[in-house]
Amino acid sequence: MTKRVQAKYKVDRRLGVNLWGRAKSPVNRREYGPGQHGTHRKKPTDYGVQLAAKQKLRFYYGNIGERQFRNLYQEASRLRGDTSENIVSLLERRLDAVVYRMKFAVTVFAARQLVNHGHVFVNGKRVNTCSYRVKEGDTIEIAPTMKENAILLLALESNERDIPDYMEVTPKECKGVFTRVPKLMDIPYPIVMEPNLVVEFYSR
Repeated sequence: MTKRVQAKYKVDRRLGVNLWGRAKSPVNRREYGPGQHGTHRKKPTDYGVQLAAKQKLRFYYGNIGERQFRNLYQEASRLRGDTSENIVSLLERRLDAVVYRMKFAVTVFAARQLVNHGHVFVNGKRVNTCSYRVKEGDTIEIAPTMKENAILLLALESNERDIPDYMEVTPKECKGVFTRVPKLMDIPYPIVMEPNLVVEFYSR
């Protein structure tokens, strides 16, 4: 078991939820917190509830850094429309998130690795920046050298999650199109996400 997997499972137990909807999550077996004796969960304060909502979103998208996440909130607040909707829309347009949604990787961390190693092309051009923002109509494709990779094929065949309807994917070609920017209700989170509480957290 890698350090990343161990850390990921600790996040699940600390937050008390199966954040990524994985069958192997320890929360499925043990609802108490990490540690030899677990932790007694006290009733959280309003601040604690808002902080937990922010942490869930941050970790769900691959443990985005605090400064980067705050900058994303500030950008979302400047856009027209509901800020909480803008936050999740910007997160879903990250290239690593799109690769994960298209089932080219088992986890968002594996998707980040694919992008970082230069195995992902956007509109025919290699992109190795995870935070690259995908636009409507963009075509995402896995490099030819990776299309027969066993881990990638395993991800495509997995029935653990479905490809959302704001993407069109051709699994045999390892290619997909980001057709539209999703709303919160369109995003297949395995748990309830509350980006409105993230807005409250940063608005304090």
